[in-house]
Amino acid sequence: MTAEPPAQTPPTIRRASAADVPAIAALYGHHVRHGTASFELEAPSEQRVGERLEAAAARGLPYLVAELDGTVAGYAIANPYRPRPAYAWCLEDSVYVAAERHGRGIGSTLLASLLERSADAGFRQMVAVIGDSANTASVRLHEKLAFRHVGVLENVGYKHGRWLDTVLMQRPIGAGADTPPR
Repeated sequence: MTAEPPAQTPPTIRRASAADVPAIAALYGHHVRHGTASFELEAPSEQRVGERLEAAAARGLPYLVAELDGTVAGYAIANPYRPRPAYAWCLEDSVYVAAERHGRGIGSTLLASLLERSADAGFRQMVAVIGDSANTASVRLHEKLAFRHVGVLENVGYKHGRWLDTVLMQRPIGAGADTPPR
């Protein structure tokens, strides 16, 4: 008889605060330097991450952290998809999990909360612009939360010595396109 694996403690999801900025900057910086999910080439400073947090708060957009064992294990943010007024009800998500915390459901928990809070704020669509078509973990995460594939932009980014695609996925949130926005 084999013992069952120990149950994993779910992360606590909460709104990011200024106190989280160093942890978010370190976590995201790792992904910028070593991965292809972000098309940034230089990791942003803590100051820049703090400015992004303040900008999200000023626009009433969700910026969340997943806390596990007293540390920031991941974060998620919803930003405007595009700046033109007609896009005002559409957001783009970003979800990053600490490299050593992958495979624990943190990304799913963050994205589900981000979708819920975005819908509660009256937004209607969420778009995922996934860096690198080889980023199957992010594609699977979004599929798990009912995003559908809407396209691939081939060879639109160049990072780490190679051309990268972006995978476009989308899902309605809240009332979706069933009614005009309020």
